[in-house]
Amino acid sequence: MRFQKFEDLPIWQTAHSLEKQLGRVVARGAFRRDWPLRDQLKRATTSMMGNVAEGFSRRSDKEFAQFLFIAKASAAEAQSHLYAALARGCITSKEFQTLYAEIESFCRQASGLIRFLIGQKKGAPARVPPPK
Repeated sequence: MRFQKFEDLPIWQTAHSLEKQLGRVVARGAFRRDWPLRDQLKRATTSMMGNVAEGFSRRSDKEFAQFLFIAKASAAEAQSHLYAALARGCITSKEFQTLYAEIESFCRQASGLIRFLIGQKKGAPARVPPPK
């Protein structure tokens, strides 16, 4: 299946859903007082969405894969910030588990798409070759 718009990509939809979920969570409670953490979490999830869209727009499999690696790095950043949010009492354990699992789903989608884009077999480490 060929996608015409980045909005049609399941991985972008996952990131968009996560960004909306997180937006609701950070708009309340202790996050109101911890604006640096709130801002970092929002930036990381927004970056996930943005890098998928930007990579898709490049129309090059190699470049798209590189942007997906960047999106995965933003996902790891968001997961790390979730630990801080949990420790500071900004989110519950259940919220942490739900958001963390959603980010894991995004990472699995990104890994699969990277493997497809660079033509690797499942299970092989996904690496974009260095520029020539």
